[in-house]
Amino acid sequence: MLAYLDNAATTPMRPEAVEAMLPYLTERFGNPSGSHALSREAKKAVEEARDVVAAALGAAPGEVVFTGSGTESDNLAVIGAYGARPGAVVCSAVEHHAVLHATEAVGGRRAPVRPDGAVDLDALAAMLDPSVSAVAVMLANNEVGTIQPLADVVALVRARAPQAVVVTDAVQAFPWVDVATAAAGADLVAVSAHKFGGPKGVGALVVRQGVKLAPIIHGGGQERDRRSGTYNVAGIVAMAAAMQATVAGRDATVARVGAQRDRLADGLLAQIDGALETGDRATKVAGNCHLTFEGVEAEALLVLLDGAGVCASAGSACTSGAIEPSHVLEAMGVPRDRGLGALRLSLGPSTTDDEVDVALEAVPEAIARLRAA
Repeated sequence: MLAYLDNAATTPMRPEAVEAMLPYLTERFGNPSGSHALSREAKKAVEEARDVVAAALGAAPGEVVFTGSGTESDNLAVIGAYGARPGAVVCSAVEHHAVLHATEAVGGRRAPVRPDGAVDLDALAAMLDPSVSAVAVMLANNEVGTIQPLADVVALVRARAPQAVVVTDAVQAFPWVDVATAAAGADLVAVSAHKFGGPKGVGALVVRQGVKLAPIIHGGGQERDRRSGTYNVAGIVAMAAAMQATVAGRDATVARVGAQRDRLADGLLAQIDGALETGDRATKVAGNCHLTFEGVEAEALLVLLDGAGVCASAGSACTSGAIEPSHVLEAMGVPRDRGLGALRLSLGPSTTDDEVDVALEAVPEAIARLRAA
């Protein structure tokens, strides 16, 4: 059987999301910016979805900006905040590349993290002063699952850089964390539909009332001139349906998947010599199982796992044939040889106990083969 354990990369679409979007891929095809009946119908669907998204994120409907992805939301947040008030931009060293590269594009700096992946608050405090215009710290890490102390970050920023906005990438957090509460203090909050059972190609950014944001896409002035472009009505409607389902079942999902993750991690640690768990499980999202192995390269491991029916990913990336350690693991102080042997098994709401069993058998066998070779 196929064991899909790459939910941090993307999730299967929820049936509720598929059902919600189908009419807007067929007979309800109107452009919401028009004035006739089909357009009005599409506009109503977008605004009803906006209400749902706002409630799920702890925002007012007028604070929700629909985008084309989590990456676009992150870029709009960082570059848009900088464009509205140029100044120093600071992000944590373990941010998603969408935030890292956006920060680099405006000459920003990275704040170090502790060995568990949480931002070093003392180091961050030393980087803050009234010249800072934006501080970006993600709510949950996409590789190792660490949940950041966002409330403490917000308090630091308000005290030391009172004119700065706080940006949080909540893309990985939303399936597992009550973002409406956890990110209540942030000024800009980014999410992406395909991480919680919605379709690819649609996301959202919360822009709190009073926060100034320069657009990075110019055109017809949609979304109060914060993000121009024709609305992806089907995607927006499906994202709202997936959000509703996620929020309704989140507590039960966290409890069930957390137990599955613990069984998976404990089983692999018990079976494989030289295996280490990355970060502190107590402060990670429930679906993240991240391990490193001695004497193994992740690229080869993933090939064997794929052949065994296990879909997973690594804490390293292969570019032009050169394997480089993950910037997240580097920032956490994980040794290079360990970083090259990292494995991320990410569970989701659809994960079954049988899939966990497949991984518990396949991963030790694959590592044994690689070490023997």
